Formats: sequence, C-alpha cells, structure tokens
Amino acid sequence: MILSLAGVTTVYGKNRMLHQVSLRVKKGDCVCLLGPNGAGKTTLIKAILALAEVVEGTIHFLGRRIDRLKTHQIINSGISVIPEGKRLFSKMTVVENLRMGAFKENDNRKIRSRMDYILSLFPRLKERSKQIAGTLSGGEQSMLGIGRGLMASPKLMIFDEPSLGLAPVLVEEIFQIIKQINESGVTCFLVEQNANKTLSVAKYGYLLQAGKILEEGTSQELRESRIIREAYFA
Repeated sequence: MILSLAGVTTVYGKNRMLHQVSLRVKKGDCVCLLGPNGAGKTTLIKAILALAEVVEGTIHFLGRRIDRLKTHQIINSGISVIPEGKRLFSKMTVVENLRMGAFKENDNRKIRSRMDYILSLFPRLKERSKQIAGTLSGGEQSMLGIGRGLMASPKLMIFDEPSLGLAPVLVEEIFQIIKQINESGVTCFLVEQNANKTLSVAKYGYLLQAGKILEEGTSQELRESRIIREAYFA
C-alpha cells in the first residue's frame, strides 16, 4: 500500500472538517476521490501534506507514518501535488518551470531525460518551451503544472481538480494524459468533481461528502451506486 489514511479527523477552529476518514491507494493504481464543493477534498489533500492538523487517526506513505512530519519531508519522500489553479511561476519560461520541478536533482542527465519525456508527452509545451508561463492558454498551463510535477520523478501524484476551468476537449486530453502517466507506472490519486471522466480513468474510488466517506468501490461499482447516480448522472 503506497498511501493509507486510517480514521483521520481534522479540525479547523472548532469545526471538524474530516470525520474518521479512511482510504487506501495501492501502488500502481489510479484511485479517485469524488465529492462536491465543500465536501472536504482539499482538506484531505492538506492533511496528507501536513497543512491541516490531524487530531485523530494516522496517515502512512510507503509504510512510513507521515502525519507527524513536516510538509517538506513529506514532499521529499516522493509525493508530487498538482494543485488546483495551476500555480505556476508565471514570469518564468516553460523550461524554467519544468526545471523547478527537479530542484532536488543534481544529475543533469536525469533532468534532461525527464524533460525530454515530458516534452514528448506534451508536444505543445515543446513548441512553447521558451514562452513565459503566464502567457500560455489555460490548457497549456495545466499541462505545464503536470509536467512540473513529473520532473520530480514522484512515487505518487496527487491531482487536485485537474479539469477545473477547462473546455471539454481539453478535459478529455488531460484525463488521457493522466491515464498515460498511470500506465507508465506512476501511482495517481485523482481528486475531482467530474465523476464521468474520473471514473473512466480510475480503478477504484471514494465518495466524500460533508467530511465523511459515504461510498467506496471499483469504478464500475461507483457508477452503479444510487448515491453517485443521483448526484452526478441524474
């Protein structure tokens, strides 16, 4: 098991944001977390990264307990997060942004090899390699955010709402890229509202509402779930 949360509860002020949340992500899988706005999805990501205090329960990554570690220690252990809203270095070029993703790597051959792979994965970024990131289209910025995360050669990639604000044709492309990344051997944890696209990529998933896990199962089982059908496919 690459990532596991067991009975995780978080508190913001006097309010509990997550309530005894348990989930698991197996190595090599693509697992999704579905839920509407305000369900606690972002809080769960913050809990994994030690940006939200875990007051009950435990979080383990690669068999090591991480909920007592610092954020940089957790990231350095092999987790890349592709945040909602891109959050690029907007005044840097595409290549400079990619290199920032490999800031811990000192082997230039490895950096070059990773960059060549990413630019083959995203031909549009290759065409715009010297362009300032802030001038890219929304879809291109999403690609750059994913590429920057890949530059760290992560063991786990967490995607936070990758389809947010994108045109349908770009949503299709981004999800196909996530599927390709997963098939290359990278474990993916996909946090999304777009249930239809997400369940077409993920092998297993969870439904989070009001800070609680209401459903879990294979993608097919979740598609057949009454709660999810009413919420997303009605």
